[in-house]
Amino acid sequence: MSKIRAEHLARRACVYIRQSTFDQVQHNRESQLRQYGLADRARALGWPNVSVIDDDLGRSGSGIHRPGFERLLATLCSGEIGAVFCIEASRLARNGRDWHTLLEFCRLVGTILIDEDGIYDPREPNDRLLLGMKGTLSEMELSTFRQRSQAALDQKAKRGELFMTVPIGYVRVPNNRIEIDPDRRIREALGLVFQKFRELGSVRQVLLWIRQENIELPAVTYGQEGRHVVWRLPIYNTVLKMLSNPTYGGAYAFGKTRTIVRIENGRKRLHSGTHVDRKDWQVLIVEHHAGYISWEEYESNRKLITDNANMKGNMVRGSVKRGSSLLPGLLRCGHCGRKLHIAYSGTKGVVARYHCRGSMLNHGGPGCISFGALRVDQRVSEEVLRRLEPLGIRASLDAIERNRVSDDERVRHKELALEQARYEATRARRQYDAIDPDNRLVAAELERRWNDALTTQAQRQAELDALREQPADSLSNAARDELMRLGTDLPRLWNHPASALEIKKRILRTVLKEIVVTKQDHTIRALLHWQGGQHTELEFQTNRTGQHRWVTDSETIDIIRALARTLPDLSIAAIINRLGRRTARGHTWTAARIGILRHDHSISVYREGERQERNELTATEAAALLRISAPTVLRLIRTKQLPATQACIGAPWVIHRTDIDAYCAQRDSAEGPQSADPNQLSIDLQ
Repeated sequence: MSKIRAEHLARRACVYIRQSTFDQVQHNRESQLRQYGLADRARALGWPNVSVIDDDLGRSGSGIHRPGFERLLATLCSGEIGAVFCIEASRLARNGRDWHTLLEFCRLVGTILIDEDGIYDPREPNDRLLLGMKGTLSEMELSTFRQRSQAALDQKAKRGELFMTVPIGYVRVPNNRIEIDPDRRIREALGLVFQKFRELGSVRQVLLWIRQENIELPAVTYGQEGRHVVWRLPIYNTVLKMLSNPTYGGAYAFGKTRTIVRIENGRKRLHSGTHVDRKDWQVLIVEHHAGYISWEEYESNRKLITDNANMKGNMVRGSVKRGSSLLPGLLRCGHCGRKLHIAYSGTKGVVARYHCRGSMLNHGGPGCISFGALRVDQRVSEEVLRRLEPLGIRASLDAIERNRVSDDERVRHKELALEQARYEATRARRQYDAIDPDNRLVAAELERRWNDALTTQAQRQAELDALREQPADSLSNAARDELMRLGTDLPRLWNHPASALEIKKRILRTVLKEIVVTKQDHTIRALLHWQGGQHTELEFQTNRTGQHRWVTDSETIDIIRALARTLPDLSIAAIINRLGRRTARGHTWTAARIGILRHDHSISVYREGERQERNELTATEAAALLRISAPTVLRLIRTKQLPATQACIGAPWVIHRTDIDAYCAQRDSAEGPQSADPNQLSIDLQ
């Protein structure tokens, strides 16, 4: 009894075609022709209307999204298909879910399956059993293939001979090995990246320096001619991958990423390239090949990059941040273990304060500790300088050497780029000379390439000439001597106005691992954890209310206190400004600022008539009382014949009434003729 009935022939036949990879689509043409040939077989069996679904060419049948298979299922559900043709079950599906879904739909709508071995009706128990076994074998076959190939890859990786890709700076050699690229320009460009990171300590700072100096780095592209090296300005990920790739440290690493399977919107989704922790790498072979840096330096770089990452939890320090404070990222609360935050205030944002939010963020509780940044920065800096003082002269010499080598690096890289451009121009000329001039179709293109190479060569030459014409940045003898003197006096170098805050912060991070701070009342204890494993404890007192850097000196306060007994605020401000004294923030004095200072120090304001109540007179008032001129009174004060006091230079003289009476009595008792005219002055000859 034939399984092909009239109800099947009344509907159209469908030929499903699939190949797993694009490589099979391009090169395995025989399998593709066999599948397309099923349409002729369908017509031979009596189906006049045959449709072909080939949307899944180049797609795996293991459960990945397949639009062709989904269209086949949709068409089956509509009842339009009487038979589905395929070479074998593995073409339709490589997993049990898709296979049994197809069988169930075929059973419901009465569709038969036809392959090269026979005709199957899913409504019949025996055929359904046979189809189920074929699907299971297809799934098992794929699983076996994968297991064998993965085992072979793992075995090769354990020997350090499996290279999916080779990073820039390395080339493949026989016997499954890699070696450093013989191209000198590539080697020195990569060496420059590692050297600058060693100097700057930040991926971003290395990137900014390279782009500022317009230095190109090599990159690998793949085309029809295979692997090709191109030169271009780098981006952040380019520099980061170079610094974090263990291959440059001379190590072989395999299994750094893995593929994660997730169910999204009812479908299986593969997320490849997911990074795994270092301890979960499948293979790590140190000293596997020659590296651009040592493995110890690679580990140090990796740790520094991790510490520079912001917003990565409480256990990382974070990158060097802007601001006047020196210890952000290094301080940790000794009460709750969280990192301390930094806050800036003031009109110019220069007043820094460290604080721990404690359980405030997660539980709404109070903060732990809070204190100003100025004193702790100063104390920690003094301790670090005390430890580093023997290295001052060496640091000065290193600074001189770096200043000399800095320009050499840029010039050297430009020279290599020019040499590469000359080679490209010479090569383009040889290609142009080798072609028949009459063949204009080819000669025109080669001529254009030659012109482009010459343009690039001229551009590289101009960049090198401009760099060489720049004024030399070498240190003068005076600057060299000054730097050497500063090397013997690190505190003066540290506090020099030209000292960059970023360099200070980087020095502190180099020698300090972290600082654990506790606070009790007004006492702060800071436990310094050095990178070498040693510990140092510092203890100091916090400022009381009013004890801060913006405090007026006590001498000025004493002068204002004395002047306030004789003059109003406006007159006091004028005298203080004539003395050249300024406020704690460097401003001139005004009546309002004098009033604020009096209020802060409980100095009473001058009251009109207060001086008269104390029987105190000025020089002018004393002159009127004595019926002499004011200069004569000043002369008497200078000769100490008339006692007087003065709060400061420029302040009015204050004379007590009793001293004037005493002077008058002494003058009246002096010998000498007296004039009958009361308005005539007497001359005291002594």
